[in-house]
Amino acid sequence: MPRKPRNVRSRTPDNARLEIAHAAARLIAEDGITDYGMAKRKAAYQLGLPEHYGLPNNDEVGEALRAYQALYQDEDQPAQLNELRHIALDVLRCLASFSPYLVGAVLDGTAGRFSAIEIEAFAESAKDVELFLLNRNIDFQHARLPRTPGEGPEAVFELDWDDAPVRLTVYHSLAERARTRLRTGKPAPRVRETALAAMLAEQSE
Repeated sequence: MPRKPRNVRSRTPDNARLEIAHAAARLIAEDGITDYGMAKRKAAYQLGLPEHYGLPNNDEVGEALRAYQALYQDEDQPAQLNELRHIALDVLRCLASFSPYLVGAVLDGTAGRFSAIEIEAFAESAKDVELFLLNRNIDFQHARLPRTPGEGPEAVFELDWDDAPVRLTVYHSLAERARTRLRTGKPAPRVRETALAAMLAEQSE
């Protein structure tokens, strides 16, 4: 049974969006929810807010997540992020023949102990990537393909790389120029091996 909304009249839509963003950020940081949409819906339910109040966008949740990490995880999160970025660099180097990019939380700095390293790769066929992993005895599992508008990925592989989860999304090589886009319509940030290496070198100075 849906939870009865509480104190709805005392909330403005803007206040409600902010509350949901911060509650979702806590769920992502502490409960291991990696899907922003799920975190927002669960946060709204926990707050007893009806759907017509509207949910915050992913940028708002990301901002709230950074604030939460700075306040409550300032000792652990930077080290976890640094470790994940070094592992991501190894993955990018290993997959160099498939034009890999780092995307997602490990790139934007919001990754925590539950975050997966998200890699986008491009190949003539997803089978080429699958054979590459098999020939190098890299364990993987097939994940469900996401529902995306336009031309989506050909395969998604879940890997365990140095005890860190890696989500490898494979697109056809012709899709490399198209760029994955955020809900805002802007191209999703992504970096290649050289850019990530430079980022890590700058952080170590």
